[in-house]
Amino acid sequence: MKINSWLTAACILACCSCKLSDANKYDLIIRNGIIYDGNGKQPYTGDIAINADTIAFIGNLGGAHSRQVIDAKGMAVAPGFINMLSWANESLIQDGRSQSDIRQGVTLEVMGEGESMGPLSPTMAKEMEQAQTAIKYKISWTTLGEYGNFLQHKGISCNVASFVGATTLRRYIIGEDNRDPTPVELESMRQLVGQAMKEGALGVGSSLIYPPAFFAKTDELVALCDEASRYGGSYISHIRSEGTQLYEAVEELINIAKRAHIHAEIYHLKAAGKSNWNKIDSVIRRIEQARGEGLNITADMYNYIAGGTGLAATLPPVLQDGGFGKLLERLQDPAIRKQTIRDMDTPTDKWENFYIAAGSPDNILLVGFRQDSLKKYTGKSLAQIASMRHTSPEETVMDLLVQDSSNIASIYFLMDEENIKKEQQLPWVGFGSDEGSYTPDGVFLQFNCHPRAYGNVARLLGKYVRDEKVLSLAEAIRKLSKLPATNLRISKRGELKAGNYADVVIFDPATIQDQATYDKPHQFSTGMLHVLVNGVPVLKDGAHTGAKPGRFVKGPGYQMSALQDNR
Repeated sequence: MKINSWLTAACILACCSCKLSDANKYDLIIRNGIIYDGNGKQPYTGDIAINADTIAFIGNLGGAHSRQVIDAKGMAVAPGFINMLSWANESLIQDGRSQSDIRQGVTLEVMGEGESMGPLSPTMAKEMEQAQTAIKYKISWTTLGEYGNFLQHKGISCNVASFVGATTLRRYIIGEDNRDPTPVELESMRQLVGQAMKEGALGVGSSLIYPPAFFAKTDELVALCDEASRYGGSYISHIRSEGTQLYEAVEELINIAKRAHIHAEIYHLKAAGKSNWNKIDSVIRRIEQARGEGLNITADMYNYIAGGTGLAATLPPVLQDGGFGKLLERLQDPAIRKQTIRDMDTPTDKWENFYIAAGSPDNILLVGFRQDSLKKYTGKSLAQIASMRHTSPEETVMDLLVQDSSNIASIYFLMDEENIKKEQQLPWVGFGSDEGSYTPDGVFLQFNCHPRAYGNVARLLGKYVRDEKVLSLAEAIRKLSKLPATNLRISKRGELKAGNYADVVIFDPATIQDQATYDKPHQFSTGMLHVLVNGVPVLKDGAHTGAKPGRFVKGPGYQMSALQDNR
């Protein structure tokens, strides 16, 4: 009996030792980092252990063992950053490494500003392929969820999520025409919202200054948002005006949020055009009043005084009634051209006139052409190009749109630096690049992007946090991680916490810096050392590893049965 008891005790002790030994083995350990957990609190020094795709432990790991160890002494360790306004939907098809954003610590790209990659009718898919410029791809999906699966299976270094675009829904059911949906059509649009939500959409996204979204009235948007709200989704909007009708546009968003009982976010909060800069304080007060009344109104922004959109934003939206092709036809009518020049030169509150808002054709840069014969103008101002072509700036706009047969990508200098700093300090404002995610080679060098594609986050952490002390590093990290994850109801991301997915970034607060400029935008930011996505290092010692562990992150209404694997 004594021998048997001794053997039993020895076995128990051996088993316990094995369990203790196993518990001290991790796939990866980050040691001695200055941990910013995403909650905006003061950082602390500690270790983080990761097993597979999950944070297993945060604290003092002592003598714990690991296959990989990252020494983060003196470095900031934070949750992966969330890009609230990404246009990486095409660039990730071309290059899944997402380099310009990964090298700033962005681990989740949120898409869907008005237009989304689904749902697509056969006609829409054909038109999308025909409209492609430098980036070429075949469309093998129909719904938004299928697109998310397509990216994940293709291989991406970052995570992706998307809103379903109100513009896309309108095109699917109504087309490009300036009219209201019939009751039957509106119900069909609602059904498409419901399907997208069940497939993982975050909610409904709109972009109301551009046709055909410009034609949608408030009641239509409320109906779509009401459907998204049933699934716990959000409404996010490039509001109807950021200039002459800014107050009214903010009021419309608040009205939609109230009527649809939905969280609502303003894309790239701004007062555009010098004559509107003084409006920002009143806008902030109105949003905070609505928040005080119980509405969940938030916003995001980019950290530059210049915005970016198509050259057609200088023209009245009614010219695109029926589609972009109709615009090109109309611009070849001499009578319409004469009236268009008058419209471009006349201040108005009927539409968002970017030509006037920029203040001068010197403040409009043309950066993306389709036709090789026009690419010599890439990066030049509208004023410079007009001078080279010996035509007026207004005529140059119309001529180029027709000749390029595309909505030429352009940069507009519209905002005030002091307003940017006010917005950065607001506790309910996150950040979005409003750009793709590129690498400085191949097809990406056929056009100039906005420097925010390579520098939006690094500029915040370097220029505004470290150098100008506009806000603290802990608060900036919260607004890049926990705030957007909470607003979007994305679980297990946005915070360094045991049990959460291991999206982790490690950077040097003393050196992180944007390098991209308007003249030379294709330049990586510096200072980001390590980036982990779902526990896998995609950036190591400042170099991309080539790993592609990114996933399609679903919204709160996701139902597994609604989405078939489209491999």
